[in-house]
This record gives sequence, C-alpha cells and structure tokens, in this order.
Amino acid sequence: MLRTHLHRLLLSLSLICAMLGMAVQAAPDNQQQLEADRLAEQQRYVAAEQQQLTQLQGHPETSTADLWRAVRAGDTGYTPAQTFEAGRLINAFGEEGRVFHNTYSVPILGFALVGVFGLFLVFYFINGPARLTKGFSGKMVLRWTQTDRVLHWIMAISCLLMMLTGIVIMLGRHVFEDLLSPSVWAALIYGSKTVHDWTGPVFIVAWVLSILKWMPKQTFKMYDLRWFTTAGGYVHFGPFKGKHPDSGFANAGEKLWFWTLAIFGLFISITGVILVLPELTITRESSMLALLIHGLSAAVLIAFTIVHIWMATVLSEGGLESMVSGYCDENWAIQHHNLWYDEIKENGTLQYK
Repeated sequence: MLRTHLHRLLLSLSLICAMLGMAVQAAPDNQQQLEADRLAEQQRYVAAEQQQLTQLQGHPETSTADLWRAVRAGDTGYTPAQTFEAGRLINAFGEEGRVFHNTYSVPILGFALVGVFGLFLVFYFINGPARLTKGFSGKMVLRWTQTDRVLHWIMAISCLLMMLTGIVIMLGRHVFEDLLSPSVWAALIYGSKTVHDWTGPVFIVAWVLSILKWMPKQTFKMYDLRWFTTAGGYVHFGPFKGKHPDSGFANAGEKLWFWTLAIFGLFISITGVILVLPELTITRESSMLALLIHGLSAAVLIAFTIVHIWMATVLSEGGLESMVSGYCDENWAIQHHNLWYDEIKENGTLQYK
C-alpha cells in the first residue's frame, strides 16, 4: 500500500511540473502577443495621422509644406496645457516684429537722438540764440505758479529718466554691449530696466495732471499760423530776421509740443502698462504691437523733447528763468508772448516780483 501512495504522489508531482512548464511557455507567448497588439495600434495611429496629412488640401506631395504654412498662419491644435494660446505651436509674428524693430524702430530712434540734436547744434552755430531786442528790463512778471513748476519738473525728470534708460534698452545691444565687459553691461541693462519700470508710474501720474491742468491754454488760434511761417522769430537771417509773431500764453511751438506729449504720452502710457504687467492676458501679436508702438512713440517724444529743451534754454535768452523761479523778464514776455502780456495787463492780473 505504501508503494501505491508513493506512486500516486510521484504522478501528482509530475502533473504539477508539466502544468508549470506549460504556463512558463505560455507567458512569453502572451507577452509577445501584447507587444504585437501595441505595435499594431501604434501603426494604425501613425497610418491615420499620415492619411490626415496626405488629405490636406488634396495634395499629398505638399502636405508637410501646407502643415507648416498653417502653423505659421496661426492655426491651433490640441494640447492638454491650459495656458493662454497653448494650442499655437509657433507664433511667427514675434520674429516679424523683431525684424521690424531692428530695421525701422532702432534707426528712427537713432536719428531722433543724434540727428535732431545735431541739426539744432548746427542751427545754433549758424543762427545763435534769440536775444531780447530791448535787453533785460529788470522787472520780473509772474508766469508760472509753484504748482505748475513742481508738476513740470516731476514730469520732466521722470521723462528724462525714462528716455535715458529706454535708449539703453533699445540701442544698448547695438552700441554699448561690445564696448563694455559682460558684468558692466549686465549691471547697466538690469539697472536701466529697473529704473524704467519704476519711473513709469510717476511719469503717467504727472502726465495726466499736466494735460488736465494746461490743456485750456493750448488750443490753436489763427495767429499761430504766422508763428510757423516766421519760424517763431528765432531765425536771425534771411526773410525771417527781426520778425516776432504774435503769441498768447503758449506760442504755436509750445502748443505743438504739448499735443505731441498728450498724444504720444498716451500711447507710451498704455503700451507701457501692457508690457510691464504679465498678468494681462493678451495675444502675442498684441504684445509685440505694443512694444513697437512704445518704441516708435518714444522716438517721437525724444525728438520733440530735444527741440523743446533747445528752444526753451539755449535758443531763447531768458526762457529757462520762468520755469525755475516762476517769473520772466517783462521784455521777454512782450517779445515772445505779447498777446498774453497785453491780456494780463488789461485785466489786472499782471503781477511783478
């Protein structure tokens, strides 16, 4: 009987071993089948994608070119990312904007800075300053209040800081970078960007207050046309020599400067806010357009600022004094702003120092 039980036990062990062997042999077969199924699925997916590409506009031979043309045109695809404009693979407008910036904006800014300054420098050596015909009278007439002067200098200083730092930001890599060591250049560009961003809000507030306060005195009149035709009385040779056109509180040149500041200051303020605040959800096109408008508006303001500084200081004898102390010489008022002087003298608001 013991022999019978041993025989049965050996038979059971043999069956178990045989089953284990079959299972081990079947496992690789199942793995191979799974891999084959996965490969087939991938092949079907690739085939479907290829069929979709070859059906694009019915031209299989140009499917790749059509695909990239659509991508450059801004067509969107699918992505699990939820960020703004994540479905666009490539935005070509950024490169187009960069080319436009380097081709046009940078040279325009360079001319506004160097060209306008150079032209006025040549004019000064040829013409000289606009001196007072009757000299200084010694009597000082109130022209600007303390509020006006404080507002003017806050806006002037903030504007000059933004212009200087903006010039470094726009022209620095074309002019300064190769002349400086990497560490100095890095500090210069970082400092310029920081000062530019933090000065911006000060300029915007001062700009708004200045526009609101001075706008009533900046409307154009018919007599302003003669100011332009006689070059404001600043030219001392040729047919313009000795001519002093009529002018109110602000002459035609100052009014032109004011409205230039009003319009392009608005452009700079709006685009500056867009560029500084990354939280604003705007398209890449809008962001690049804001950058280009910001740069071109800055070039216009820089050119007019150079003209304004030349006209108010070097070319106008006694002109700077009125914005420093608030008072101007009586002869200066009569020669450059005769209609305003007659008005305050007639209505009794003429006030001497």
